[in-house]
Amino acid sequence: MLSVRHFVICVAAMALAAPAVGAESWLVPSPWYDEQWGTRAAEPDARVHVNAPLPLPAGAEDQRPARLVIFALPNGNTLEQTLGCQMSEGLDWHFDIQHIAAQTRLLRTVTPGERITLLAAEANGRSWPAWRAGHDGANERIAELVASWRSEFAGPDARVTLAAHSGGGSFLWGVLEGQDDIPAWVDRIAFLDANYSFDAAVHADKFLRWLRGDPARRLIVLAYDDREITFQGKKVVGPTGGTFRATQRMVDAFADEALLQRTDGEPFTHYEGLDGQLRFWVHNNPANKILHTALVGDMNGYLLALTTGTPEADRWGEFAGPRAYTSWIQLVPTPADPAAATGLPPIESLPPLALPPRPADAIGGAAFAQKIAGLPLQQREEAIYAELAAGNFPDFLRTFVAVNVPADADGGSPSAAIEVAPDVLAVGSDDDFLRIPMTPQTAQRLADRWGCTLPTRKLVDAIDAAATVRLPPRPLTEDRESVAAFVEANRRTEAQRGDAPLGALTTGAKKDIVLTPRIFERPRRLAIYGWRQLDSTPIQPLTIVHHDGYVDYSHGARLVRNAAIVDDKVYAVSDLLASPERAAVVSDEGPMQPPRYPPR
Repeated sequence: MLSVRHFVICVAAMALAAPAVGAESWLVPSPWYDEQWGTRAAEPDARVHVNAPLPLPAGAEDQRPARLVIFALPNGNTLEQTLGCQMSEGLDWHFDIQHIAAQTRLLRTVTPGERITLLAAEANGRSWPAWRAGHDGANERIAELVASWRSEFAGPDARVTLAAHSGGGSFLWGVLEGQDDIPAWVDRIAFLDANYSFDAAVHADKFLRWLRGDPARRLIVLAYDDREITFQGKKVVGPTGGTFRATQRMVDAFADEALLQRTDGEPFTHYEGLDGQLRFWVHNNPANKILHTALVGDMNGYLLALTTGTPEADRWGEFAGPRAYTSWIQLVPTPADPAAATGLPPIESLPPLALPPRPADAIGGAAFAQKIAGLPLQQREEAIYAELAAGNFPDFLRTFVAVNVPADADGGSPSAAIEVAPDVLAVGSDDDFLRIPMTPQTAQRLADRWGCTLPTRKLVDAIDAAATVRLPPRPLTEDRESVAAFVEANRRTEAQRGDAPLGALTTGAKKDIVLTPRIFERPRRLAIYGWRQLDSTPIQPLTIVHHDGYVDYSHGARLVRNAAIVDDKVYAVSDLLASPERAAVVSDEGPMQPPRYPPR
């Protein structure tokens, strides 16, 4: 049975307290992911959906700290729309703007040290401002609800995050105005384009007292310049309204006390104070677009707000996009009745990765080789990352290929379905590209940015078994670490490929940068494996002999989508690799913790 005291709840707006019943009585295993969830009525004024990690086996106790994240639903959106799903013909566009469920799934993946649960609830009228206006003692009631949710679902030691989008900010103001001080167990407050009603006289001192009470506390604000935006030819924001002006009021209120520092950049102006406890991002919006929900979904704003100031901040992608969580977007809307949900289709039907388009003015592989030929390693790596992160890679690498990872012969682990890039990363176009060796840290950064991971030895073996184009290795013996060697190796590979189509699953041309627990045996290790003969025999056994700053012409970085279907459910490949119970699905070496290369 699931113990309620182990819950971490993310509440996406709830009008009245839910009946005090055990969550185990109405949560059921999700048919799609490694989670449990359910939907129920919560008094006449609310409808509640809970999405929680599955309970541990009987007798086991989860030792991870609990976190209660309260996310107040935006005006005009239903529960199902806020959770999100893949778009299909005839589906309302609101299903594809926030993706709070998908972002929470990714948040769990990059934050394995906490137990995170999503509880979403829909207020009557789909408006927190209207709810506050229509209830006597609304602020005090909201403060009571937050405390009761923490007690009921998370326990006495749980930390609480308060977050809101749009009109959900009214809920957060209710929390502040309903009590003398922000509770000590709240350690993060995030306004996602939601701070319209900031009043310095009412809120500023309360925020400052709370922030100074613990250096781990964070106040995060996302906004954009909405002063000139229009809809159907009319201005959307009045002369004193909008979140840009509200954020400027906050900047003015905190400038001296918090020693705010401003950094001008594109597309964001950034303010930071109190050693990072207070952080505002304001999109400059030179095109005067309506970016209200784009900040939350398309730009990964929810993930930014919940990880800023933590080690996990650099592990999910980047603020401003592309979407880092596409592997976690469910295919259909969440049904009110969990029993009505159907199983997953093949992995090829998962939403496509949000890879950036290639810029029209991007340089080709030959020109890029000339650009980096004389650079020292670190500058070269930054140039490689910048080109690839901007989308300067061939179109044939954008369509991933399904690969089956077979079950162990002894039945110790089930089979899995994964998707992998058809070849190693390359800079340029289909007509002019360079397969580009890089450090494992650069490969890891790119994988994180696009919702991917790197392969293990077991996955490399599965990829080779599925390959339709196998190229025999062509070793070089001179200047192996030079860009000239990169170019020559690529020329030889292309000559070998001949008429084989680009985009076919190709192996043999490079040794793979792989994930293995052995990289932690000694500091700063690089692990490589593969470079197979045509009979699939690898020339290069798994080795960590090189330090992580060694790069030669034979190394390649192949991306693996960080999603695997195992027993008809979607798991993060990285979660499987880190799990002592499930690592065998993707690794023949046991678990790897953490399942990634550390930064240099």
